[in-house]
Amino acid sequence: MALPLWLGVTAFIYGLCCYAVWKVCPRLRGYGFTVLILALAFPAFWHLIAWGQTSAIALVCFTLAFFAFRSKQEFLAGLALGCLIFKPQLGLAAAIIFLLTFRWKVIAGALLSAAAELTIGALYYGSDPLREWIHSLLNVRYILPLLEPRVYQTHTLRTFWIMLVPWNSFSFAFYIVSVILVCALAIACWRSRLSLSLRYSALLLATVLIALHLTVYDLVILAPAFLLLSDTMIAQPDNFAPYFKLFLYSAFVVPLLGPLARVTRFQLSVPVMAALLFGIWRFGRNEPSEAGL
Repeated sequence: MALPLWLGVTAFIYGLCCYAVWKVCPRLRGYGFTVLILALAFPAFWHLIAWGQTSAIALVCFTLAFFAFRSKQEFLAGLALGCLIFKPQLGLAAAIIFLLTFRWKVIAGALLSAAAELTIGALYYGSDPLREWIHSLLNVRYILPLLEPRVYQTHTLRTFWIMLVPWNSFSFAFYIVSVILVCALAIACWRSRLSLSLRYSALLLATVLIALHLTVYDLVILAPAFLLLSDTMIAQPDNFAPYFKLFLYSAFVVPLLGPLARVTRFQLSVPVMAALLFGIWRFGRNEPSEAGL
């Protein structure tokens, strides 16, 4: 009985988050049925249902943070992002971006909610599970192979280079360099006068790309980015590079091609998402004024 209940709650949470973001996308208001079809067709959503994972809760955290930023409540945004401590790899990009852009209210809120979440868990379950969890985090490089039995179903820069480059030292070096580039682009976006829609989409893309561990079902956190980017492109179709729309379409469907990486050793989703992030940064250089949300 617990399984259908959990899957029903997961689907409800996903739908509610998509609906909430769609409601604040004025150019998508007239495409409600199309948005519904696309939300239901998102491959990451069906992977989430098939795997029965907890990524819908992460989507709630990111959605609440977006609305807090929209209301200019950075401390509340930090509280929402700090709740990602149950999946700490999804908070890595936010931690780097907001530390290096000196958003201290965001950092303070995140530290507070993360500490509260861990404390509540320790009080309920005792301190031993918390110590074991911290020990696992400190030794994560040794247990990652256990977390990724199907590496072709992962969609991060780390596993992208692992599959592409067979030598560990070289693949790790490529990962570090690419993480620095991705973080630099995301930080540049947040320091610009881009709209919140574009800056937040950049954050979500960077979150996926630099995560140490991210399986296909975690891509569900990109749902708000698809809505926000589509809304912005409808408003300013001539200001994006010609390839941007193609990559946005591609990012939606390429998770379906993940198993092909078993043969090709090339995870197509990663360069596609990197191209989208680059496109947002490039738009910020060409159109520095605040637009949209």
